[in-house]
Amino acid sequence: MAGLSEKLTRRKFVAGGSLALATIGAASFPFHSLAAALPFLDVAYAGSMGSMMEGPLKAAVRSDLHLDMHGRAQGSNALARLIVGGSIRPDVFIPVTPSPMMTVLRSGKAKSAEPIAHTEMVIAYSPKSRFARQFESAATGRAEWWKVLEQPGLRFGRTDPIADPQGRNIIFTMLLAAKMYHQPDLVEKTLGPTINAKQIFSEPTVLARLQSGEIDASSAYKLQPVPFHLPYISLPRQINLSSERVRQDNPSLSLTVGGKTYYPEPLIYYAAALSDSPNPKGAAEFVKWLKGSEAQSIFRRYDYDSPDKASTLRP
Repeated sequence: MAGLSEKLTRRKFVAGGSLALATIGAASFPFHSLAAALPFLDVAYAGSMGSMMEGPLKAAVRSDLHLDMHGRAQGSNALARLIVGGSIRPDVFIPVTPSPMMTVLRSGKAKSAEPIAHTEMVIAYSPKSRFARQFESAATGRAEWWKVLEQPGLRFGRTDPIADPQGRNIIFTMLLAAKMYHQPDLVEKTLGPTINAKQIFSEPTVLARLQSGEIDASSAYKLQPVPFHLPYISLPRQINLSSERVRQDNPSLSLTVGGKTYYPEPLIYYAAALSDSPNPKGAAEFVKWLKGSEAQSIFRRYDYDSPDKASTLRP
């Protein structure tokens, strides 16, 4: 009897162990197996797009296109240089503003780029800031927003104007504001020098610093503060870079930084399937899908505006 009992116990242990392993396997492996079974799509995109790209858009791409999308978020100019130099080889490139995309197109890395959305510059601010009430007044038109930013001790955040278009766009916004409000020293009072180490942070960290209260206000695209539950101040159309005619309307405006001269550009997002894509079919399908109703509805939910009549970019 003892021998029989021992055998039964051993069988229960083996069966239990097998069941446990099966349970662990079922819990651990399906997602990895599914990801391995789907074609891989590598997308290099402007850092401002992170919340949407890594959330609902990634899930929709898996569901609609059956692609396992992996994103690489960074400043658009920096990504363009990495692509042209061959340091990275994504399937799709999505920058903001035309110039980073033109760098890639002129290098022969893509044949064309499609406009998929556009946005505008705003001033985001922290509810934890000691200047919060003043920013609230500016947001409702009861105070001048630029006067709030000029106050001593206010901590402002922005990105590197050499590596990231947004870093240049906030400077262009301030230059346009100086002209509009007849305040010739507005840029110096709000931003200081073009390269100001006290204000410049990497794009993915600026709003996180704002949310924590480490800084009081920052430059932002309209689509960025919402996922962080941060308030912002809308700016007049003449200075928020939403107009496709911003350069034509300001022909004498330019900014020289890092040995290059830049001009104001409309805040349009473009998508291009790269010529040396490891997954050319997936890249082409993804770019086409971005212009369709499903992707565009996601863009609207995340406060991206329609590209309207923006034209396809070519070399």
